[in-house]
Amino acid sequence: MPAEKFRNIVLWALRPFKPRTKQYWRIVLLCFVAASTFWLLNALNKSYSTQTTYPIRFVYPESRLVPVKPLPEEIIINVTGKGWKLLRKSLKVDVKPAEVQIGSLPRNNYVLGSSLRPALVNSLDGLVLNFVVTDTIYFDFDEKIRRRVALNLDPKQEITEDRFSVVGPVQIEPDSITFLGPATMVNSIPDPFLLRLPGTLSASAKLEIPINFDNKPLVKANAEQAIVTVNVQALVQEERQIIPEIVNAPAGHTLNLRPSFVLVRYQLLEDSVAVMNRDTFRAVLDFAKYNPRDSTLVPELIQKPTGARRVRIWPERIKAVVEADR
Repeated sequence: MPAEKFRNIVLWALRPFKPRTKQYWRIVLLCFVAASTFWLLNALNKSYSTQTTYPIRFVYPESRLVPVKPLPEEIIINVTGKGWKLLRKSLKVDVKPAEVQIGSLPRNNYVLGSSLRPALVNSLDGLVLNFVVTDTIYFDFDEKIRRRVALNLDPKQEITEDRFSVVGPVQIEPDSITFLGPATMVNSIPDPFLLRLPGTLSASAKLEIPINFDNKPLVKANAEQAIVTVNVQALVQEERQIIPEIVNAPAGHTLNLRPSFVLVRYQLLEDSVAVMNRDTFRAVLDFAKYNPRDSTLVPELIQKPTGARRVRIWPERIKAVVEADR
């Protein structure tokens, strides 16, 4: 039968591999390893030309220069050498990087790969450099500088809640900070450096404010935070009616004001309630600024007592009817 014939052919083909002793496959494996070893040793003793990567290292005065971008760490070259040497270079075993010397701030941000040939020849132990495959190596250095700037609170930020006020100067410790890093980045930091509180205050506080700025991996600061001390007191809300004075009124005319008074709303510290002289509020209506379109005058506050804060006048405009005297 065809199937029986095919089976006999397969058994005949596999007969040489049929183990005759228990050590058969171990002997086969040892023979395979020995043959592979001899083949590998023979291959490593031959010379080859190949394209491979090779490490480079930039040497520069770190006290005066700083790389703005990560520096390239390797280039592609074509070399000739024994298999042993090529294997060692591929495994990065005892490989001496080729040095790229940067003495001062370079005018160009690149170097041609061919210009690295002397450094590569000195580093390639036992290999012959055919040519440099990498055409151009790019880098970006900047001068390293140190700059000191003052610390201030952001003047646009509200420090306290509505009925509270800051008493005395705000203390910031330290009052300045020193930045170290690339010149273009350090010089872009504003002076003064503005700090922002995490929110508005309703009581005195001592806050730790982090020093946040851009390019932190490259720019270093001599302090990570500042201590801001703010003294806060509560304010008392008051209001007072005063009769505004009329100036530059036309002769021979009488002004009828509606209303005839203005309401002054203001705030003051609690410890000023008993001592404030509220009679020193003065407001005027300047007829030189009379608006004939709607017959109104704008009240102006020209004097207020010491300690009055957030002063507002109501109404913003007063109706003024001009009548000739009889």
